[in-house]
Amino acid sequence: MTAPDTPATTGRPRRWRRVKLAAAMMAVVAVVTTGVVAGWVVSLGPLPLAKAHEVSTTVLDRNGKLLRAFAMADGRWRLPVDATTDVDPGYLNLLLGYEDQRFYSHAGIDPLALGRAARQLLTRGHIVSGGSTITMQLARLIEPRQRRSIYAKLHQMVRALQLERELTKGEILNLYLTLAPFGGNLEGIRAASLAYFGKEPKRLSLAESALLVALPQSPERRRLDRHPAAARAARDRVLMRMVEDSRISAEDARRAMAVPVLRTRRPFPMLAPHSADQALAINKDSNLIRLTLESGLQRQLEALARDRAAALGPGISVSIIAVDNATGDVVAHVGSADYFSERLAGQVDMTRAVRSPGSTLKPFIYGLAFEDGFVHPDSLIDDRPVRFGSYAPENFDMMFQGTIPVRRALQLSLNVPAIELLDRVGASRLSSRLKQAGASLVLPKDEAPGLAMGLGGVGVTLHDLVQAYSGIPRLGSVMPLREIERDDSSVRSPLRLLDAVAAWQVGNVLLGTPPPENAVRNRIAFKTGTSYGYRDAWSVGFDGRLTIGVWVGRPDGAPVPGLIGRVAAAPILFDAFARTGRLPAPLPKAPRGTLIVANAKLPLPLQRFRSAGELIRTANHERRLHIQFPLNGSRIDAGAGQGTLSPLPVKVAGGSPPMTMLVNGKAVGAIDGRRQRMIDPPGPGFVRLTVMDAAGTTDTVTVRIQ
Repeated sequence: MTAPDTPATTGRPRRWRRVKLAAAMMAVVAVVTTGVVAGWVVSLGPLPLAKAHEVSTTVLDRNGKLLRAFAMADGRWRLPVDATTDVDPGYLNLLLGYEDQRFYSHAGIDPLALGRAARQLLTRGHIVSGGSTITMQLARLIEPRQRRSIYAKLHQMVRALQLERELTKGEILNLYLTLAPFGGNLEGIRAASLAYFGKEPKRLSLAESALLVALPQSPERRRLDRHPAAARAARDRVLMRMVEDSRISAEDARRAMAVPVLRTRRPFPMLAPHSADQALAINKDSNLIRLTLESGLQRQLEALARDRAAALGPGISVSIIAVDNATGDVVAHVGSADYFSERLAGQVDMTRAVRSPGSTLKPFIYGLAFEDGFVHPDSLIDDRPVRFGSYAPENFDMMFQGTIPVRRALQLSLNVPAIELLDRVGASRLSSRLKQAGASLVLPKDEAPGLAMGLGGVGVTLHDLVQAYSGIPRLGSVMPLREIERDDSSVRSPLRLLDAVAAWQVGNVLLGTPPPENAVRNRIAFKTGTSYGYRDAWSVGFDGRLTIGVWVGRPDGAPVPGLIGRVAAAPILFDAFARTGRLPAPLPKAPRGTLIVANAKLPLPLQRFRSAGELIRTANHERRLHIQFPLNGSRIDAGAGQGTLSPLPVKVAGGSPPMTMLVNGKAVGAIDGRRQRMIDPPGPGFVRLTVMDAAGTTDTVTVRIQ
């Protein structure tokens, strides 16, 4: 017979049923809660990283140094930053030690830090540390919340986990250093360091580092320009914490706390504003623009232009441009003496303004004359009154020098010899050759090139003038100028200015130009110019490395009595070269075939220049000199492939004996009675053959020996 159930035995199954029911209910709640949480996380959507990566447009020099930054559309300053290259390691040590000691080991949330923060709140009665990681703070910066709440904290934690999955630790740190608030419209460590200390954050003192660690915790209440005392107190708390954590010594902290906190905010760098404006207009969608400029030289020349303009008088502005001869890179560009001056029209880039060049085109006239072979630097030329129809050029001092060497005529910038040579060269040819070299001359409407352009009767920009001059130390080839570095830019091809011998001769002559007072001779080849009415003063010079151009005048074009290139612009040019910090580099050596002899040893027709008028009178009695063979532009097979070049016959018609044969500008002998001569080609390639007769008439052909 079975014993009846006791209360103890009947109650046990009931309790198990309750436990099972409760467990089932908890499981259901857990599943529901998990689903709700998962649904909430999904509802947050993807991280809004695109907007977080928006930064101010920055313009850098060729070495990566900041020239200028532009505020964002909403007025905030937020500069991109890379922790590994742009930030002082000492600052990073303080930042991570104060804000997130286990940054490189946690997954976005640091339970130990959260526990420590809770314990400190309970034991001390106030918040000592917040427990938020750098990643959680970045999440708050990406998606700001107006109020602090448990929900907001959970939101940050979820986003922090997402950030750790999508970004590397380095990317998270860089983004935090870019977005962290520092008061007002300053965001990021670079903007703060530039605004408060006037320097990049690559080199920070301990006091500066601690201050920048403290500011983002309460950026508005600790703004240096409004609440320097609160900022100093926060800085000192950071230093004391770092002493407690043994990251810095007590003595270092004491010295840092003795440093005052200044109530200042400095302007952001503003170097090369005209170049930056132009680059931004061209690269509208880029937030990082690299220029070819050198920030150190740019700063020096901006100060030079500002100081000299002030010394020259009210309303006077100065513009300077410096170019690397080898590459055509613009290394300094000063558009005006004061970018912010309305009186000086400072925002107008005077390196791009079309002005009268005065005498600065004369070297190119002489260069073409040397190239054509009818004159030599040591030829004699007459400086005397002369008339070309109704045009009668006069020298600047209204005096005439008589018969002098061509070299001296250019060094003294005499007007009459230059116009005589231009009459032989041809004004249209000068204009087209300069245009071929990238320098466009602007003539009055419906006017053709004329002799007056040799003395400034034409318009040109300082930019184009310097580009043309830079071809002289390059022995006749011009590299187009550039200021913006582009990874996808095509290879620039050199442009033709002069042949090598003629370019060297021009440079050699200009090297001997008497320098300004107290300047060293034979270091810099240069030329000055003064426009009609004393409106523009110019000076352009070069050594073996750089070409620098200077313009001085009033931007509105008003005359300035006494404004002369040699007095106003040349001293600035020589000072600009001195401020490069380098000794002038020597010019190239004379090319092979250059004729370097005294006047007495020149071929008879080269000993004295004959004007076009004299040649016309002679041509009435003599047949025109003409090279019959070889034809201009022809190719001559002289057996270069066999290693030995065969002699080349040259046949001439017309002309007045005796006649001299020149190969690449070098005299090789006389044409014989049969009006021919056999010459030995100098080598494979292009050869310039010139014949000059007793009347000074010349004919030149260029052939290719192969």
